[in-house]
Amino acid sequence: MADDAPHQAVATEPRPDLSPAGLTDEAIEAGRKLFAAECRFFFGAQKLEQLPPPAGIEIAFAGRSNVGKSSLLNALTGRNSLARVSTEPGRTRQLNFFDLGGRLTLVDMPGYGYARASKQIKADWQGMMFDYLRGRTTLVRVMLLLDSRIEVKQADHDVMDLLDRAAVTYQIVLTKADGLKPGALARKQEDIRALVAKHPAAFPEIATTSSETGAGLPELRAVLTGLAH
Repeated sequence: MADDAPHQAVATEPRPDLSPAGLTDEAIEAGRKLFAAECRFFFGAQKLEQLPPPAGIEIAFAGRSNVGKSSLLNALTGRNSLARVSTEPGRTRQLNFFDLGGRLTLVDMPGYGYARASKQIKADWQGMMFDYLRGRTTLVRVMLLLDSRIEVKQADHDVMDLLDRAAVTYQIVLTKADGLKPGALARKQEDIRALVAKHPAAFPEIATTSSETGAGLPELRAVLTGLAH
């Protein structure tokens, strides 16, 4: 006998999107080639007057302490020690400049939001960092890293507001994506896209990465290479 009972719809988990729209195989390959080039540290600045002369294209990496910024920079460039990975929050205390193949400058910014930060270090983000962001003509984008496993902290909201005021384009990069199941990661992406929509200087697309598994890294390399015109 045929079963005439109505079939109950089965809810399906949302799937995360790890590939930005419009990326081609050629763009992925161009990103691979650029980030396989030599990447070397060439300058560190603790004060605004110590900054190197503007030259070429700069992309800065910012994030709360222990968000995985050093791990991401190392993974992107295929190095083990390009940026120092530390368990001590706030270890990076200056702007560190890295030359990538003579085409792109990667800037490692100090972490923010760690509990034991001195008042002087916290003030740097309102002083030196803001002045760098606002006045650096060669800075084309800030990659703002957020830990995909935890909620957005007040310090992250504060820095997003600061970036809006500085009128510099910034793009959210979710890190440690391997720490979430696909459904939870997709929901996190939806939440971050909704947050991004509220900020005028935020780039509409987000990147989702894992330095452990390599997920999202080819796509992020392609996006960054596209800025190196």
